Amino acid sequence: PVTAGSIVVPLGHVVGNEKWRGSELAQRLQGKVRLIFEDGLGLVDFHLPNRTCILLISEADLVAGDEFKRRLVRFRNASSLRGIVIIEKTPISDQYYLGVQKLVVLELGMVLLPVANQGEASQLIIQLVSFCVREQSRDRGSNAFAGGQRARPAEPAVLQALQRIPAVGRTKALLLLQRFGSIHRLCNADSHELEQAVGQTAAQQIYSF
Repeated sequence: PVTAGSIVVPLGHVVGNEKWRGSELAQRLQGKVRLIFEDGLGLVDFHLPNRTCILLISEADLVAGDEFKRRLVRFRNASSLRGIVIIEKTPISDQYYLGVQKLVVLELGMVLLPVANQGEASQLIIQLVSFCVREQSRDRGSNAFAGGQRARPAEPAVLQALQRIPAVGRTKALLLLQRFGSIHRLCNADSHELEQAVGQTAAQQIYSF
């Protein structure tokens, strides 16, 4: 079961599944975020603030068979949380990547972020937590009665995430953020919308990714 739906994670904290205690990923998170381990998180590996949670598919999961696919489907069907899937894309697991990408992005409609190892996964989680903190403080500081909306400066964590996409450097990342406003909206954009922002060649590469 997805037992973690009622958990409220304070800003700057990460609640981790007990199975990750002692892992390289947990060690790299220590000192960067406040990491608390909980038993019984069910399908979820890490809980972040803003009702976001991480499902981490390791190289070992991919090689072991289809159990991780059942876990993804169960999570998607049972949870109202925002799920981000992080996958270890290594020379060994690379052959499985396209199939997982099709399942996660096209069939389940979730966000998929590839990393090379647990070190990269920890950096990504730290960036996401940092983004949650900035988002929350910006929401608290906004004035509902102020006329018009100011253009927000691009978040470094979001810019870095976008620059992981093939064919996207800093300039294109800024253009994409300016047009779509968030990674979520970018993930749901069609190739024509992308083309209007960055041109045909880059749009095709981004859309395929």
